[in-house]
Formats: sequence, structure tokens, C-alpha cells
Amino acid sequence: MVGSAIVRRLQQQGHSHLITRSHAELDLASQAEVQAFFQAEAPDQVYLAAAKVGGIHANNSYPAEFIYQNLMIQANVIHAAFQNGVQKLLFLGSSCIYPKLATQPMAENALLTGPLEPTNEPYAVAKIAGIKMCESYNRQYGASHGLDYRSVMPTNLYGPGDNYHPQDSHVIPALIRRFHEARTSRAPTVTIWGSGTPMREFLYVDDMAAASVFVMNLPKTIYDQHTTPMQSQINVGFGSDISIAQLAQAVSLAVGYQGQIDFDPTQPDGAPRKLMDSSRLNTLGWQAKVGLAEGLALAYADFLRA
Repeated sequence: MVGSAIVRRLQQQGHSHLITRSHAELDLASQAEVQAFFQAEAPDQVYLAAAKVGGIHANNSYPAEFIYQNLMIQANVIHAAFQNGVQKLLFLGSSCIYPKLATQPMAENALLTGPLEPTNEPYAVAKIAGIKMCESYNRQYGASHGLDYRSVMPTNLYGPGDNYHPQDSHVIPALIRRFHEARTSRAPTVTIWGSGTPMREFLYVDDMAAASVFVMNLPKTIYDQHTTPMQSQINVGFGSDISIAQLAQAVSLAVGYQGQIDFDPTQPDGAPRKLMDSSRLNTLGWQAKVGLAEGLALAYADFLRA
């Protein structure tokens, strides 16, 4: 989803020589395949958007896969980029890198200040390792090799190309599917996991793509002025959040479902609130543009095409 949005953004800006691979074409968890790819293609810049992702159910069910796959993808791509002369790389992380009970909104300096949310800790640990890998390569090889590896931390993303799997998807695509199926079958009630009270922030994926290209193209002097060598990530958020209950109402409206919405508090909620402090990025001159109602309509249209 994110990689496709970044490709769209770069194409809009006139970039024509874009090198992409699907998972079927290139297994990023294979060091040999990644090395061969970089040697053959010799890219100038790398946007590392690939990851194994999923919602609470998937993170709880496959913790070993989440930590292994993401660690291997990151280590292979970042190291192969360095070995093959790539000086500019952008690593995409996640808001789950911050502690479960971090002060809200979560600023970049909250990293490593407390325990993570247990349901997605393996994924979060992998993403933290990716940030620190970029920082470590900059510190060791920045001056000698001109490395400039940066990291952006998106809030919850949604939009075209999302995963609408009935069990392993994130909350918005999961709700889109549930409400669509309920409307089609005329089900009188839809039951949502959890209490409905947790607060979440959502960003349309094309906004994230725009932010990624914006951060990648910032002059190094400007990027360095707003970050530090060992706290270099930049948050990317929409700027406000809503409850899961409010989100469910918004998705049901976008889909056209008119039945009852219930909640199952015996199921996990995750962190009570996750709102990003994106003031660093806003100060640099970037702001989200796509509101939730517009974004949900576009996401539902994408679901219907899928």
C-alpha cells in the first residue's frame, strides 16, 4: 500500500526511472537475493516501505514471524544499500515504536522511555532496530561514504492497496470489509473487538507518500537541524484522533451500513491512545491534506475495485 503510494507520488513529480519489485519477484528476507538485486540495479535512492504488517489479531498470532521477517528485511536492504553505494535511504517505521503509556501526543523523544504495547511488541522492536540501524550507519559511514539514511514514523495508515483480509488486516480495512459484508447480507448488527474507547489517529496513504518524498528531499543541513544523530526519526501524523467507536460510525456511514454497532469488551483494546506529535514535520513545512471522511470514501471505492 505505502510503496505503491510513494511510486504514484514520485511519478507525479516527473520521476520515470523507478525500480520496484513485488514480494513474488524479490524476497527481501533473503540476503542473497537482496544483494543480487542491488548489484544488478544500482539504485541512487531507496524508499524502504516493505514490511510484514497486520492488526492486533495478526500481531498476537504470529509474533515470531513479525519480528523475524521485519528484522531480516531491514537488515538486508539497509546493508546492501550501503555496500552498493546508495547514499540516500528513507526507512518507514510505525507509531507503535513508542511506549504504551507515552505522554500524548507522542513526540520523537518518547522513544525507548517505557514498555511497549504487548500485542505488537515484536513488530515495534523490529522497527526500532531499523531506526537505530540507519542512525548507526550514518554515524559510522556518514562522513566517509556520504551516507544520509533517514526515518519517518507514520501513524495508522489506510487507503488504496490496503489489505482487507478478514482476520489479519488493520482496523480501517477490517471495518470496511465487515460493514460491506453486513450491508450486503442485511445483517442487523456488527460487533467490533474491544470497548470502542481507545483513541487512534489515521492518515490517508497518499498523504504519507507525500510526506515521505518531502522528508527524503529536505536539504541535509535542514534535516540535521531538526534531528539528532541518535534520535533522528520524524513523526508523520494527521494531527487529531478519534475513538474506535467514532471510527466505526464513520466507516459505516462511508459504506452505507445502517444496522446496529456493538462492541465486545472481552477482546483486547491495545494502547488507550496513540496520537503522534507531528509538530517537527509541520514546522518543516508539511501538513496532511486528506480528511477522514474523504479518505474513507476513497478507501471504500478501492475495496469495491479489489
